[in-house]
Amino acid sequence: MRVSAKSDYALRALIEMVGRADAKPVSAEELGKAQDIPHGFLQAILADLRKAGVVVSQRGQSGGWRLARDPQQVSVADVIRAVDGPLVSVYGLRPEAVSYHDSAEVLQHVWIAARSSLREVFEQVSIAQLAARELPEAVTSRTGDEDAWQPH
Repeated sequence: MRVSAKSDYALRALIEMVGRADAKPVSAEELGKAQDIPHGFLQAILADLRKAGVVVSQRGQSGGWRLARDPQQVSVADVIRAVDGPLVSVYGLRPEAVSYHDSAEVLQHVWIAARSSLREVFEQVSIAQLAARELPEAVTSRTGDEDAWQPH
């Protein structure tokens, strides 16, 4: 899996949003400056997150962006799906929709297994946990293996 700039920026903006002590709506400009995210790109990301029901915008002098739901109920998977679509796709199709001939049919099982593995991590981690810098044990245990940090 390749993590897109959209997903990375979206998660960083939400961590910044949730991590603020005052919990007031925050402008896209502030979010962008705090996380070094290009303003135009961030506006498009926030629009995607709004369509998915992750954030809401508030107009006016004290306006800005805020989470639409409890940050413990918004997972990394929710954010990635909102800005990039399915966690795993093959030529733009969901793995269960791909069909192969005979000897290559086994590939579909690999794609399904990869999606399942990503879900095990991405659906367990909430924006609240990211903002608090406290990941679930099932996630931190995966980073404890030195091999996990090595490029292959």
